[in-house]
Amino acid sequence: LEQVQLLAARRAKSAARGERRSRSRGQSVEFADHRNYAVGDDLRYLDWNLYGRLDRLFLKLYEEERELPVRLFLDASESMTFGEPVKFDFARQVAAAIGYVALCGFDRVSVLVFPDNPGEAAERGALRSVRGKRSALTLFENLSALTARGPTNLNAALRRGALEARQPGLAVVLSDFLDPAGYEAGLGALLGRGFQVDCVHVLSPEELSPTTFGDLRLIDAETGDPQEVTFGRYRLAAYRRTVTNFCRRLQEFCATRGVNYFLAGSATPLEDLLLKQLRQAEVLG
Repeated sequence: LEQVQLLAARRAKSAARGERRSRSRGQSVEFADHRNYAVGDDLRYLDWNLYGRLDRLFLKLYEEERELPVRLFLDASESMTFGEPVKFDFARQVAAAIGYVALCGFDRVSVLVFPDNPGEAAERGALRSVRGKRSALTLFENLSALTARGPTNLNAALRRGALEARQPGLAVVLSDFLDPAGYEAGLGALLGRGFQVDCVHVLSPEELSPTTFGDLRLIDAETGDPQEVTFGRYRLAAYRRTVTNFCRRLQEFCATRGVNYFLAGSATPLEDLLLKQLRQAEVLG
């Protein structure tokens, strides 16, 4: 992971120093442009070579390097506890990996966990602003201490995260997106705020291609509502089509708005997602 970096299509706008190119002018080793000398300018930045050729005074401008705010939205609702491997464990691993890459690049990482869980206030508070490679172990420990419970509130969490951000940056949403209220309003809020958005759609192998069928009593993990169904082979094929359509709609929604979409089963090797899919899409480079 230390050999790769997060790639951002937009210039960093943060006020804090970092290693990302920005539109701001300041002191750096990266030359940006010239401008005419004005009385009071620092004489140390005069371009004497240009003065020798044109007999005019020009000031050298350098590109100020800033940090990139990276916000990871981690779905910790009850539905994320399903599957083998558990979806929430896989999502935490992805969050830890992307967070570590960002920390190695001197970017500021914020992990926003939803829905709220008062019993984990300390861990979640510590995850809201992490900077520096030395903070990686703290990031991992706090992620490991999280639990998944409660109903999904995806749109509200994404809207709140967009409004709370001082500066837009990179937003990575890690979720199964199984919210009856949808995801459109939340993702739209991030885009409207100016974030570059990546969606990692985490589903378990049993959700993508179930093997159990017959007379079943299903219980909604978040509401507790039971549903008795006869799940024969015909319905199994219909279910698979429904899941495929659900994933395709989310993918199309993302594609039309410039959002990177990645479908990852919870059994997906982490290397395949990070070093193949994300690198091919130029999220990591």
